[in-house]
Amino acid sequence: MLIDDNEIDNLINQKIIESSGICNHIFTHTGGRGAIEFLKNAEKIAEAAGNKEVLPEIIFLDIDMPLMDGFQFLDEFENLSQNIREYCKIVMLTSSINSKDVRRSKRYANVKEYINKPLTKESLKSLSV
Repeated sequence: MLIDDNEIDNLINQKIIESSGICNHIFTHTGGRGAIEFLKNAEKIAEAAGNKEVLPEIIFLDIDMPLMDGFQFLDEFENLSQNIREYCKIVMLTSSINSKDVRRSKRYANVKEYINKPLTKESLKSLSV
């Protein structure tokens, strides 16, 4: 899943992920609130179908977004069910090079990586999630 308020970034990142062949489905959201609601609904579908594959394994999350920034998303994410928190791994994908943001992201157990934009095939290959 891609969460970034910049639709162009989402489109480019989606194409890079598709060309890498690392997943079958890519969901994109331009805001954190919509992504949280999506995860809640996807969990209900996953439970009904008995198949967790409806949930995204990796969430690429931007920090700087209006209404709900990446850290506010992370705070809300921590309130989701244990199933979601265990299944979905978060990669901060941002243009922020602020060391405070890097340190702050490490406080969240679900944040597995912090990488700077732009997303590349090489950065996808180096992911350890």
